[in-house]
Amino acid sequence: MSATFELKEAKTGVQFRIRVQPRAAKNELAGVMEGALKVRLTSPPVDGEANAACIKFFAALLGTAKSNLRISSGETSRSKTLEVSGMTLEQIRAKLQTLLD
Repeated sequence: MSATFELKEAKTGVQFRIRVQPRAAKNELAGVMEGALKVRLTSPPVDGEANAACIKFFAALLGTAKSNLRISSGETSRSKTLEVSGMTLEQIRAKLQTLLD
């Protein structure tokens, strides 16, 4: 599945949009939807559990510390913007694109 997702450089890191589906059977990338990465997470969307699971999931995918990731917008929404520091836009695109192909 080759699809395009949008990455942009910000002052504090690289940002990209994600669309979260909580209470899934397993944690996984599920493609691209309207320029955002679709991610399925087993966590329920209560008390920040899905947000914490999202940070942990992307930290593992990108091979970086959880402290290098933050949700910059959409904390209470399924549509979120994730920000990664300590990595270049090209590094993030390469890692994520190989998982989507």
